[in-house]
Amino acid sequence: LMRCRWGLRLVCFFLFRKGLTFQLAGSAVIAFGLWFRFGGAIKDLSSEDKSPEYFYVGLYVLVGAGALMMAMGFFGCCGAMRESQCVLGSFFTCLLVIFAAEVTTGVFAFIGKGVAIRHVQTMYEEAYNDYLKDKGKGNGTLITFHSTFQCCGKESSEQVQPTCPKELLKHKNCIDEIETVISVKLQLVGIVGIGIAGLTIFGMIFSMVLCCAIRNSQDVI
Repeated sequence: LMRCRWGLRLVCFFLFRKGLTFQLAGSAVIAFGLWFRFGGAIKDLSSEDKSPEYFYVGLYVLVGAGALMMAMGFFGCCGAMRESQCVLGSFFTCLLVIFAAEVTTGVFAFIGKGVAIRHVQTMYEEAYNDYLKDKGKGNGTLITFHSTFQCCGKESSEQVQPTCPKELLKHKNCIDEIETVISVKLQLVGIVGIGIAGLTIFGMIFSMVLCCAIRNSQDVI
């Protein structure tokens, strides 16, 4: 009986630590998602009328999962301290939801990367052509693209030089830069999503082990 109680306490301790880890990881995921959405390399594109909202769907899922992770980390700690099968069962169910959401985010980031890149490149092509047709027309969209991706024009920057960043010393093809920047960013989103999904698996395992340990200890008593 004493061995059973000590084993139960050990599992509770590990799950309590895992709950704290989930709270910290949830905070990090929320911070990362909000920074990527409202800051970083592509923040200005969200203010444009043609900005692709579906491009941010994965980030919205990531932020939501991060908030749920923080809440579930708290419940995991409570379930471990109270040794409550009900709370631990709810904790496991919510972890399963988080797991599905994070896997969805990771898959969306990797599979939808090409679509997002082509969409943004098309937006740039339209802004580029509009500027060439009427250089006196408002060119805020083109300036936004050039400052966001730190590039200028396509094969040459001569035709759109007035809209290029002054600090840009070397010509960079915007079509290539768009592909590079978005590819790197979405890969990062995908890696974070898959990584958090892996973390939730350990949380689910610990919660189920603790539930079984509590049930066995009650049967022994």
